[in-house]
Amino acid sequence: MKIISWNINGIRATHNKKLFLPFIEKTKPDILCLQETKVEESQLPQEIAKIKGYYSYFASPTLKKGYSGVAIYTKEEPEKIEYGIGNHEFDAEGRVIVAYYPKFTLLNVYFPNGGGGEKRLKYKLDFYDAFLVFVNKLKKNGNKIIFCGDINTAHEEIDLARPKENENNTGFLPEERAWIDEVIAHGYVDVFRDLHPTKKDAYTFWDMKSHARDRNVGWRLDYFFVSNNLSAKIKSTNILTDELGSDHCPISLSLEP
Repeated sequence: MKIISWNINGIRATHNKKLFLPFIEKTKPDILCLQETKVEESQLPQEIAKIKGYYSYFASPTLKKGYSGVAIYTKEEPEKIEYGIGNHEFDAEGRVIVAYYPKFTLLNVYFPNGGGGEKRLKYKLDFYDAFLVFVNKLKKNGNKIIFCGDINTAHEEIDLARPKENENNTGFLPEERAWIDEVIAHGYVDVFRDLHPTKKDAYTFWDMKSHARDRNVGWRLDYFFVSNNLSAKIKSTNILTDELGSDHCPISLSLEP
């Protein structure tokens, strides 16, 4: 089974560049998780609202239009779909879809960016804490967990090109990085770093204004985490750096059936 996660930075924009459907045709994911779709389902062209061979699910903000949003396209129909984590403050931004399958529970998440001042940084850190409580409850109830998406934080110095210059910037602050430490301590595996512990220059996001992708001056902000009780099923993971259409590139996870 192949799962792909991608912060698409506007699904309609990528589709209008004629990059979205060809990407699906080429990679053929069993499950595709998108973040930052920036759209409501009713605004989508039919050819991407309902893709042949896939069930599709969308979450979008209730107040701020053209912002945030996540989507799941899946070949296998989930047993159950939930939207959000049960907290109105966070769920109003359309950041989480939970898909329950017989062998695992998948959470597609667009974690907040901490930019824009202290208020948004606090929102991000509060979201982090609330999400971890939510996913831990699922795991405690016996669910095998996969959660993926744009976490908006680079964990260690190896995960961004210029760590020293960004020590005081959101996305690499000590308190943001400490949350990833906490996630791992609670029994979740950062799949890419677990399989590639010393791999450098492996990034998933590049600033477009400075053409940073051309020089690979990037950040690894996009992750697959799996609970320890599922880690034996991991076959491989990849960063699909050649796929264009967003300021992020997709990442993939392959699991044994």
